[in-house]
Amino acid sequence: GSLPKWVVNKSSQFLAPKAMKKMYKACLKYPEWKQKHDPHFKPWLFPEQSRLPALLLSELSLQHADSLENIDESSLTESKEDRGEGSDEDSLT
Repeated sequence: GSLPKWVVNKSSQFLAPKAMKKMYKACLKYPEWKQKHDPHFKPWLFPEQSRLPALLLSELSLQHADSLENIDESSLTESKEDRGEGSDEDSLT
């Protein structure tokens, strides 16, 4: 759906800066956290470290947005885990 302009304006004035401050603080703590959590595991630099299954190029197909199925997710609820609000002691925040 679409949001009223005033909602977008207010959220960009208050929520966006707050989110950026949280992200900045988390980024400052990342080097220390990474040293404790598998510091040599960097699949974004070394693809051979990836633990994800590889896909064959022949298994991929191009889809256009107008051909995709319209999925209604309005009845689904979001848990704290889905929103990233778990109480994991290893979290960056």
